[in-house]
Order: sequence, then C-alpha cells, then structure tokens
Amino acid sequence: MFTILGLMGRVFHGGIDHLAFQLVNVQSLELAVKAVSDSYHAFHIVRYFNGMMMFGWVLLAIGAYRSRLLGFFRSAALASMFFFPLGTLKGTRFESPFLILGLCIALVPLGIKVLCDGPPPSGKATIWTIVFVVTGIVFIVLSILFPEFMRR
Repeated sequence: MFTILGLMGRVFHGGIDHLAFQLVNVQSLELAVKAVSDSYHAFHIVRYFNGMMMFGWVLLAIGAYRSRLLGFFRSAALASMFFFPLGTLKGTRFESPFLILGLCIALVPLGIKVLCDGPPPSGKATIWTIVFVVTGIVFIVLSILFPEFMRR
C-alpha cells in the first residue's frame, strides 16, 4: 500500500513537472521560473506520500524476501528504489538508470515466471485486452491527426 500511494505521488509530481515545462512554452522562462519558485512550498497532500514511497520499496523487498518470492539479490535490487529521486522538478541523477535496472532485475523474471507458469487468459480476458489496446491506439492516432480536439 505504501508503494502504491508513493507511486501516486510520482504521478502527481510528473504532472507538476509537465506544467512547469509547458509554462516555458506558453509564457516565458522567466515567468515559469517565478511561478514555480513562488508556489514550490505550497501545501499539497501528496507530499506526505514521499516517505511512504521510500519506505514502501524497502517494506516490499523485505516481504518478497521473507516470503521467498525473491532471493536476497533481487530483493536488494527492489529495495534500491528507495534511493530513486522524488519530488517536483528533482530531475534524474547519475544513478537513476542503475536503480531502474535494479527494479527490472527484481521484477522482470518474476513477470516472465507468472506468465509462463500461470493459467492462460480466458477468451473473455483476451477479447477485452484486444478491445482496450485497439481503443488506446485509435485514441492516440486521433489525437495526433486532430490535435485541436486535445486543446479543449
């Protein structure tokens, strides 16, 4: 739960980052810097998810190790996400790609195992997956072809 709430915080910060970068395009660099710096310490409830996210990765790794779902090395790789930068406009540090690689080392083999060992998806699940993928592709293509609809 802590990790999920923390990931919600990451989405929120991503939205703020996107707005800040778009302000440069619609206003100017000076106005964007002023808007961001003036509102940087404004209250938002999501800020309290940051600690949850950091602790959540460690808690998730401990649980995965203790339940024998992941071995020590892969659990440590999962726990390394504790060090991933978080917050508004924090940017990416030198070690960020290595931390993401740790997440992949921890979870990709598990995902492959679940896909290979689990039951095949039902026909209904397959149909719904196809419907959602095709619908997503259609919306992406339409938003590229008709960008004026996205501006409303």
